[in-house]
Amino acid sequence: MSDITPKFLQGPKTASIVGCPFSGGQPKVGVDKGPIHLVEAGLVQQLEGLGWKVNFDGHHQFEEISAKEDPVIGKLKNPRYVSKVSQEVAKAVGGHAKKGELPVTLGGDHSLAMGTISGTLDAHPNACVIWIDAHADINTAESTDSGNIHGMPVSFLLGLPQHSGSSQSDTHIQSTFSWIKPLLKPSRIVYIGLRDVDAGEKRILKQNGIKAFSMHEVDKYGIGKVVEMALDHVNPNRDLPIHLSFDVDALDPSVAPSTGTPVRGGLTFREGHYICEAVWETGLLVALDLMEVNPSLEDESSVRQTVAVGCSLVRSALGETLL
Repeated sequence: MSDITPKFLQGPKTASIVGCPFSGGQPKVGVDKGPIHLVEAGLVQQLEGLGWKVNFDGHHQFEEISAKEDPVIGKLKNPRYVSKVSQEVAKAVGGHAKKGELPVTLGGDHSLAMGTISGTLDAHPNACVIWIDAHADINTAESTDSGNIHGMPVSFLLGLPQHSGSSQSDTHIQSTFSWIKPLLKPSRIVYIGLRDVDAGEKRILKQNGIKAFSMHEVDKYGIGKVVEMALDHVNPNRDLPIHLSFDVDALDPSVAPSTGTPVRGGLTFREGHYICEAVWETGLLVALDLMEVNPSLEDESSVRQTVAVGCSLVRSALGETLL
């Protein structure tokens, strides 16, 4: 059990699981089953075993929010659905964070980060974000090829211009996502694990001076140095709250095969866990996302492996140590 005392959480240490069985930000079925599998694998009991009080009153079902009658805006698919669900997630995460609890959001696809990070920033306006992913998820309405919003959440959180090529569509996008306050500053987000970044996203990262450590840097410096450099960039005095948003496709597919957009050459099992352990050791963690576990995409053994790794990452981020 960890002896780290979290700086921004109230005692007793309380983890509030926000289960989000949601797949509207991308086209592949099954990612909405990820949270259910993680909880069924015993995640609640595992966190209790680490000394946490755990709040979990069932998964958010979003029954009142429909994907029907949701035509594209520009290229954006399911825009109203994704926006409404993310807004509900923001309220849930922000509510827990304001009570000094640690929201642990289980996705679902990564479009949900619009909600989770908005919720964190509502409670902790000076929070920084460590984004672990194979992808930058920073496409705009102009740069996206697919229109899948799980590849766009960071652009909305930063308040980047969403030019779709039509002023009418631009207005609709702006009004649909108007609830998102652009509180996240480019200097307050850092990426680790990138290896599949669109040309448009590379331009956006450079234009906005956003720090990113690709797998090249992980290879060059090692994961310990990369995490230290990432923290030095977004949290130089180690005094800001940290939101850790972890997409399991950051891991190599040999480690976590059951995810929607796997890319070879990713983080090893230990590299992924080291990131979580190192963030916990700062004592600054205020919110955690674990996204994109998709139990429908692989054989049963691969699904079990990916779910087990997902649970293990959450435990590491919440204080499980090797010794």
